[in-house]
Amino acid sequence: MKTSTIVVASVGTIITGFLAYAVYFDHKRRTDTSFRKALKKENRKQEKAAKEEAEATGAKQKKEIKAVVDKACAEGFPTDVEEKEQYFMTEVARGETLCADGDPIEAGLCFYKALKVYPQPRDLISIYDKTVPRHVLDILAEMMAADPSVISMTPGSESGNVE
Repeated sequence: MKTSTIVVASVGTIITGFLAYAVYFDHKRRTDTSFRKALKKENRKQEKAAKEEAEATGAKQKKEIKAVVDKACAEGFPTDVEEKEQYFMTEVARGETLCADGDPIEAGLCFYKALKVYPQPRDLISIYDKTVPRHVLDILAEMMAADPSVISMTPGSESGNVE
């Protein structure tokens, strides 16, 4: 026998076996109620595990964000106008670079630091909405929630009303 005939016969046998198993599985799924229940139970178990993992990841990310915001606030920010301008430009450039490199928390931190020294934070937020990727913007929003002094720095919000 030729090698090609053996290969074709082997591939045909494997495909036939796979199709037979698919037909068997489908028949069992349709007719056996206990099998159907077991499949549903396993599916629910996997969904629950995925949900718990997502919640744990979210909580871990929130703790990490809070830690980096606290660290940034502890390091302080420049007070001189020229230093603020240079700091702002440096942090925005770093944030854009980190967005491209794929480090969203560090990129968000850079944009957060730039926001802290910008004289009109609300205007900068509207610019960020148009230019910063959504996942980084979401992280930046969590950072702002962790430090509400960012929004309270805007003129006209001393009375507590937020536009």
